[in-house]
Amino acid sequence: MSAPLLEVEHLSRGFTVRRGLLVARAVGRVNAVDDVSFTLARGETLGIVGESGSGKSTTARLVLRLLDPSAGRIRFDGTDITALTGAPLRHFRRRMQIVFQDPFASLDPRQTVEQIVGEPLLLHRPGSAAARRERVGELLSLVGLSAAQARRYPHEFSGGQRQRIGIARALAAEPELIVCDEPVSALDVSIQAQVLNLLRDLQDRLGIAYLFITHDLAVVRHVAHRVAVMRQGRIVELAETAALFARPADPYTQGLVAAMPEVHPAPTIGRRLAVIAGSGLGAPAR
Repeated sequence: MSAPLLEVEHLSRGFTVRRGLLVARAVGRVNAVDDVSFTLARGETLGIVGESGSGKSTTARLVLRLLDPSAGRIRFDGTDITALTGAPLRHFRRRMQIVFQDPFASLDPRQTVEQIVGEPLLLHRPGSAAARRERVGELLSLVGLSAAQARRYPHEFSGGQRQRIGIARALAAEPELIVCDEPVSALDVSIQAQVLNLLRDLQDRLGIAYLFITHDLAVVRHVAHRVAVMRQGRIVELAETAALFARPADPYTQGLVAAMPEVHPAPTIGRRLAVIAGSGLGAPAR
């Protein structure tokens, strides 16, 4: 069995809590990520799910070294990248890219698509302008757009097309890992399916590993090989996708699965909705 592409061991990140209107004072500390460990194989999709504030996006940014961890270790392809800086870190960042949540905010409106997609090529794969232009056309074709659209600006595209541009930008450096941070949550449902199918097709063709961050269990069920469920900065359950949905072990996971919408739901009259343990949404106070 080959070694994992990514190994995360006991990762933590704390933030200082400050209060005060005129002079902010430190009043405490909160662990946004608390002792998180997991692995990711080449060509695998690991879904990380949880409610807002569970620590899933912070975990993704720690993996990419966009944030520095307070404790723990990150290994990429066998190399400890936890404390890397400068040129060595830039080398690994070429191999790890991200697709952001909001396709309307993540693209510079002053740049053409050619400039947006070509920027990673300029940074990581220097070459002639003609070669860069040709590669941008190839990347746009790969995500279902045309080279003729390269001279246009982001505002001339729909939300789904903008997210395809964001995916093309992530592919430009030829990464082995792409972090997908809620990549379809800002899109219409019909467009979500198109983008998810594109990501799966690209994985089949290129062998990319995905760390897929989402709060939508239906999405992660469709794309992930394994699922990690996060709550209050910790992973409470990690399992193969089919096993997790068929037999969730943790009470929190059980509540999430029970709350999923059904395609052909049974009549709800007289039924009580599932309440996630510890959510504070149980029986009304007396």
